[in-house]
Amino acid sequence: MERIRLQKFLANSGIASRRKCEELILQGKISVNGRVVTELGIKIDPDTDEIIYNGKKVEKISDDFVYILLNKPIGVVTTAKDQFNRQSVLDIVKIPQRVVPVGRLDMYTSGALMLTNDGQFVYKLTHPKHEITKTYNVSLVGRVTQADVETLKKGVEIEDYTTRPAQVKILKIDQEKNLSRLEIIIHEGRNRQVRKMCEAIGKKVIALHRSKIGEISVKDLKIGTWRYLKKSEIEKFQ
Repeated sequence: MERIRLQKFLANSGIASRRKCEELILQGKISVNGRVVTELGIKIDPDTDEIIYNGKKVEKISDDFVYILLNKPIGVVTTAKDQFNRQSVLDIVKIPQRVVPVGRLDMYTSGALMLTNDGQFVYKLTHPKHEITKTYNVSLVGRVTQADVETLKKGVEIEDYTTRPAQVKILKIDQEKNLSRLEIIIHEGRNRQVRKMCEAIGKKVIALHRSKIGEISVKDLKIGTWRYLKKSEIEKFQ
């Protein structure tokens, strides 16, 4: 097989984005055939060279890429292996190819999650510069006001950063139960971001569901089931 740059091989294997893989190389976290590599520009043969990251061999992923949409249930983690032996999304999506989740949904969030063995696809969906939207339906304790909505739209301070402008609208106010439902659309994907945004306006999230990634919806996909993406859907992200 033609030799390719090490960072391209790592990215195609789903380790991280090309840029992040370059950082891992410079940090001395990658070894090739038993030798730690710290320089960019190294080329490898994916068929014969042994690449190690985090003490594990990086397996070559087939050129036959697969793209999957899962409607993740609550209680399922997105890590490949969980230290507490909780059910993982890979326990649901059982196929011959080794795939990785594209981004994460926390254990208590349900909804749209993509999995693939195409490292470049992972990069395109997760890097902020591509501005792929994620749509969430959020149930909150308390009555959300229009002022709260405007605050979320403009961006709120969370820990050490301010969220970028979001699209927010009220779906329902249940005065009797003292509950509100919002639709929140963001481009970012920071850890537990939507929950923290709602906490910033003094509201507790009691249910969180990601209904869409871009324009790809799980509306017609039962919780806990998955399907392959259509060619036309894949092309929307490429």
